[in-house]
Amino acid sequence: MSGPTSPNGADREAAPDVRALVAAGLRAARTRSGLSLSEVARRAGVAKSTLSALEAGQGNPGVETLWALSDALGVRFSELVDPPPSPVRLLRAGEGPRVPAGEATYAATLLAACPPTARRDAYRITAEPGVPRRSTPHARGTQEHVVLAAGRALVGPTDEPVELAPGDYLAYPGDVAHVFEALEPGTWAVLLSELG
Repeated sequence: MSGPTSPNGADREAAPDVRALVAAGLRAARTRSGLSLSEVARRAGVAKSTLSALEAGQGNPGVETLWALSDALGVRFSELVDPPPSPVRLLRAGEGPRVPAGEATYAATLLAACPPTARRDAYRITAEPGVPRRSTPHARGTQEHVVLAAGRALVGPTDEPVELAPGDYLAYPGDVAHVFEALEPGTWAVLLSELG
């Protein structure tokens, strides 16, 4: 696994090993749920061997797989990739657990997970032109907020995406199919996902 990248894609210093964070997060969530490896794999639509490898800290988990597993376990995506908490947390550009999409040139970096009493997570999104990131609906009541920092992108519900330029803000329902499609190289944004 390579180190983190800055929003423009340049490598920087080492980041937390996403595989280790995912392994610990999956084991903890599955233990809390009381579900077997087979049942979580079935609910998520992934192979049992894939889930076993991820729990062992092997493989390269993609955004799609982690969303499916978080839904199957009834936990927020961030619970699978968030490092242990600290009272003060600084993430320089390009730092943090970066999870690439399986097919699209898209990656999500968790910036801040919400505490147990809140229901929101913040991510830095990097994307390049090519295959768009198409997301299936998240949990009912999910709302997403995007501020585009650089580049241009089509963002929002799959049937009504909006073209964003740097500085633009868009809020849309995350509980419907939605898309993030970079239109220029070096596109990046901040995404806030909240469960209502």
